[in-house]
Amino acid sequence: HRVGSAHVLNHCHVNDFSNQDFFLLNLWFVLDGDGFWSCFFWVLVFKGEKDLIITIPPHVNNHASSVDEPFQARMSNRRIGRMFFSLEPFVGTMQWLPDDWVPQVVVIDIDGTITDEKKHLSLPAVEALRRLEANGIPVVLATGNVRPVAYGLWRFLGLSAPMCCENGGVLWHPTWDSAVVRADGAQAHQAALWLAEQIDGLDPQGIATNRWRESEWCLFPYEDLEAVEAAVAQSDWSHLSVVRTGFAIHLMEPQLSKGEGLRLLFERMGWSLDDALCVGDAPNDLSMFETLHWSVAVGGAFPAVQQAADVVSDRPHGDTFPPLVEAILSRHGVFGE
Repeated sequence: HRVGSAHVLNHCHVNDFSNQDFFLLNLWFVLDGDGFWSCFFWVLVFKGEKDLIITIPPHVNNHASSVDEPFQARMSNRRIGRMFFSLEPFVGTMQWLPDDWVPQVVVIDIDGTITDEKKHLSLPAVEALRRLEANGIPVVLATGNVRPVAYGLWRFLGLSAPMCCENGGVLWHPTWDSAVVRADGAQAHQAALWLAEQIDGLDPQGIATNRWRESEWCLFPYEDLEAVEAAVAQSDWSHLSVVRTGFAIHLMEPQLSKGEGLRLLFERMGWSLDDALCVGDAPNDLSMFETLHWSVAVGGAFPAVQQAADVVSDRPHGDTFPPLVEAILSRHGVFGE
C-alpha cells in the first residue's frame, strides 16, 4: 500500500498464532526516491488492533544504505506516522481452524455462501477459491443446485474436484463416464403435483431449475413451509424429506443429503473425511457439517446452521473466504500471494 514516498511490498507474512492473543507480522519495507533503502523485520501485533503505524527516525533519508536505529513500531487508532496501513485485509482476530490441523480439501455451498441474498457472486470469494486450487487444495462444490449450474460455476472458477449437486442426489465430474444419480426425482415431482391440490395457490412447477433436476423437486421458497410439511407427513409421500433453504423448498428422497453424497464422493476419490473443511449457510448444509471434520458458517447463515458450525464468520457470505483461505494457506506454508 503506497503512502507518501513509501511502499510496503507484498512481503507481508502472518505466522498462524490465531489461537493466542497476538501474532507476528513479517514486514519488508522499501523507500523510494533518489536512493534505495530496505528493511526486513518482525512486528508483534495484539488481537483487536486494526491499524499498524511505523515511525521512521528523523535522521533516516532515502539515500541511507544502513540504519543506526531500528524502526519503531507501535499500534495506534490514529494515523500519525510516515507509514500506515490497515491490518484487516489480510489478518483477522478469530480462530478459523483448530490447532494442529491442516485441511486438505475444502467443500463449499454455492447459494448464500459464495453468493449474497440476491444470488450475486462474490468476487473476493472467487479470487480466494482460485488461490486454493492454485496451491493444490481441491475445492468441492456441494450444492442444492442442478448439475448445469454447478458445472458452469465449476468451469469459470477453474476448479478440479468432482461436484455434489442436488443435495447429494447427483455426483459428477466432467471426466467421468456418467453421473452418479442417486434418485430419479419422480416421487418428489408427483408429491409437488399432489400438494397443489391440497394447498391453495401452491405452484407445483416450482423454481426454474426444476427443468434440469435429476433427483429431486423444488418449490418456491415463499410457499407455506408448515403447510407443506404437514401435508407431506400425512400423504403417500411421507417418506420424503422437506428441506427449506433461502432459495427453495426441496422435496427429496430420504437417502439424499449433502453429507451422504459427500461420503460417497470422498470414497470414490480416496479422500479422508477427517481432512475436509466445509462452508455453508442453510439447513441443507447441516448434514455436511456433521460428516466432515470442520465446519464454517458464513455471516448471515440460518440460526440453526450457526449453532451447528465449529466457526461462525463475522463476515457476510463470500466475504468470509479471503481471511479463511489465508488461514488455510498459512497452514500449508503459503503466505501473502
